Amino acid sequence: MIVEIDQKSGFCFGVRNAIEKAEDTLNTEDTLYSLGHIVHNELEVKRLQEMGLKTINHDEFFQLKGCKVLIRAHGEPPSTYEYARKNNITLIDATCPVVLKLQQRVKKADETMRNENGQVVIFGHLGHAEVTGLVGQTNDQAVIIDNPEDYRNLDLSRPMVVFSQTTKSVDDFRQLTENIKGQAQTNRVEVHDTICRQVSNRVPHLRIFAVRYELVIFVGGRYSSNAQVLFDVCKKQNNRSYFVSSPDDLQADWFSKVNTVGVCGATSTPQWLMEKVAEKIKQF
Repeated sequence: MIVEIDQKSGFCFGVRNAIEKAEDTLNTEDTLYSLGHIVHNELEVKRLQEMGLKTINHDEFFQLKGCKVLIRAHGEPPSTYEYARKNNITLIDATCPVVLKLQQRVKKADETMRNENGQVVIFGHLGHAEVTGLVGQTNDQAVIIDNPEDYRNLDLSRPMVVFSQTTKSVDDFRQLTENIKGQAQTNRVEVHDTICRQVSNRVPHLRIFAVRYELVIFVGGRYSSNAQVLFDVCKKQNNRSYFVSSPDDLQADWFSKVNTVGVCGATSTPQWLMEKVAEKIKQF
């Protein structure tokens, strides 16, 4: 049986950078706090926990003093940095450069819109860590739109600048902006496509990858939204696609009379985990 791992799957730059910063810090420190899960993959989080990484939520963060805290790739709002400065907390800032640039653009747009009685619109999921960081750049005044049809929740008579969470669907963002421009009662609508192409380009790649094999094994975290989106892409192209979170999820009967298997994963899936899954498959 031929088993091949997709070379374009696995950590995106932002996630890889955050994990490397965590590992470097833990080489000299016994404990490092991570504000939120560093990556949405249970086994990778467990590996780092064994090195001394402790995941905390925001309530716990605002009780800390005099320690080191990792800011993951998703980024954080200004209030996090302000609290750290006042409480002798050293921040290991692993905000993805793409997200950091977007935060700066949102902040600048908010200043402009305040002078024009306008609004900043963010196409993203309410409660998502990246979106929380973006909204924080506007003193929590930005309007969050999660669905292309939610444009109806906007005041379409006011000027607006529209951004997107970096991991949203390109097609959905395009539909949202068409809806806004078609219904806006102002000629001051500024649209910025801020979707990360390192993530979105995996969709067309996986469409091609999934049809090359008789069977596809997608490796991802159970709570990773990116993993679910990319698995659905594989499933639509190849009905014999299966989602696993670890080698233990594999079932021998899947591989009966199968000659070719493709193994792929999400932007939050570590390379070592895909390799372990591939090794287990070869044993069937």
